[in-house]
Amino acid sequence: MFSTPKILIVDDEPRMCESLRLLLGGQGYEISTANSANEALDLISNDQFDLALLDIVIPDMDGHQLMEHISVKNPDTYIIVITGHASLDSAVGALRRGAYDYLRKPFEYEELLKTVQNALIQKKLKREKELINGKLEVTEKRYEYLVENSPDIIYTLDPDGNFTFISNAVERLLGYNPQDLIGKHYSTIIFKEDLDKAKWFFNERRTGERASSGIELRLNVVEKEDESCVPSGFLTVELKSTGMYKSEIGKKGKKYLGTHGVARDISERKKLEAQLHHAQKMEAVGTLAGGIAHDFNNLLMAIQGYTSLMLLKIDSTHPHYEKLKSIEKYVQSGAELTKQLLGFARGGKYDVKPLDLNSLIEETSRLFSRTKKEITIHEKYQDSLWPVDGDKGQLEQVLLNLYVNAWQAMPGGGDLFLETENVIMDEFSIRPYNLPPGRYVKISVTDTGVGMDEKTLQRIFEPFFTTKKMGRGTGLGLASVYGIIKNHNGVIDVKSKKGEGTCFTIYLPASTKEIEKECSTPDEIIKGPGTILLVDDEEMIIDVGSEILSALGYN
Repeated sequence: MFSTPKILIVDDEPRMCESLRLLLGGQGYEISTANSANEALDLISNDQFDLALLDIVIPDMDGHQLMEHISVKNPDTYIIVITGHASLDSAVGALRRGAYDYLRKPFEYEELLKTVQNALIQKKLKREKELINGKLEVTEKRYEYLVENSPDIIYTLDPDGNFTFISNAVERLLGYNPQDLIGKHYSTIIFKEDLDKAKWFFNERRTGERASSGIELRLNVVEKEDESCVPSGFLTVELKSTGMYKSEIGKKGKKYLGTHGVARDISERKKLEAQLHHAQKMEAVGTLAGGIAHDFNNLLMAIQGYTSLMLLKIDSTHPHYEKLKSIEKYVQSGAELTKQLLGFARGGKYDVKPLDLNSLIEETSRLFSRTKKEITIHEKYQDSLWPVDGDKGQLEQVLLNLYVNAWQAMPGGGDLFLETENVIMDEFSIRPYNLPPGRYVKISVTDTGVGMDEKTLQRIFEPFFTTKKMGRGTGLGLASVYGIIKNHNGVIDVKSKKGEGTCFTIYLPASTKEIEKECSTPDEIIKGPGTILLVDDEEMIIDVGSEILSALGYN
């Protein structure tokens, strides 16, 4: 019999430690807690732990360093890292360094318990295996229980690569009946494109008895009801395998008996890595887009400035007047393009104030409906909607881009549904969105258009990605929407199916400030006198700005 499992919880937040102690202590585990790396090291030096729940961000030591200390002083301790959104890349690094799994804050009690139980089962399984290898007695029934309750696929193969045993996890993860696989070649469950990669690692090994360090493989997934077992997809696993050998009396070398190994589902880890890579790519492209937009804006400013200077000195009867007005129009088109680039680049909210989103949506939808008579707009606004802190111009850009996107998805006309709602997001409801709990204003923009397939959905917020024909769009509209909402500390989500329309949902943090009344500004040009200090790092902006201000009478 094994003793009560000992769990070490390391988190710099005492309330988190206390919550985890109460939750896991109630399951019969022996719990120790530490609020710093130094406290954790003292506990590790004086005791042996089966499992450590480790916050990857600790003030007095890098979480990866603490993992290394634990591995040296207590090598049999399994480690589960706890991560917030900002440290997801650290969590992936911890998994690569040997952590068993990760938990993402905030996590549900069932998820915590399942992860802890799986880790402890794996540890028991490893210990039982070591006992067997050391020729210590252990009951076959207990070993079978541990194998069959493991979340990983455990298997053995004969020298020809045929299954002699495979655990029940193969049915839960892949859909195969374990008994149906006995006697069949391992290639039965290997994804076709990974067959060559699988050969050496899965079974055909002749060079030693050390386990492989682990390789990613794709295994076939079949429908449980499908007796033909035709693959309907694949599951990505990490495979570790070990050759089995037996010494023969009077002969050099050892006889090859086959292979035993473990395949762990890492699809969640792959998903996490893909999210990180996507975020890093968006960040890099955003930085590039912001730099281009800044330089391009300066050029437009100079062109606009000199055009305005010329227009100040001529009237509408001049032969070049209309040409200069056309130049102004094209400059404005270019400015709209850079506006979208800057929106995606998340270069800053320029004029932040408390806003009434009901009024903003009404204004923008009214403007949109004047030119798009074939679209029927349905409005459902919550009374006493909470204000949000935002840049009115940027949020107008978001809404108009979403309206235009909906219109393009409904070439023959259709319905556009606009809705607002006050929502309180608790630690469970915000989990898919990586937002802090609190009060949010929810905006929904739903159309009855052609919808999108999964492949398009995955790319719609990427800059320069468009499904339109050449010359019909820049691919910056939804990219700027994504950037602006992100810059307002909000999140945008999209749901769509081919032929079933699309729904964009935006969550923006509610403001505690009161909405200010807007002051109107005069349209006429105001001239000097007065002295103005003009500061800019671009010489062309200084030159044209100085000329314009001088022409208006300023010093």
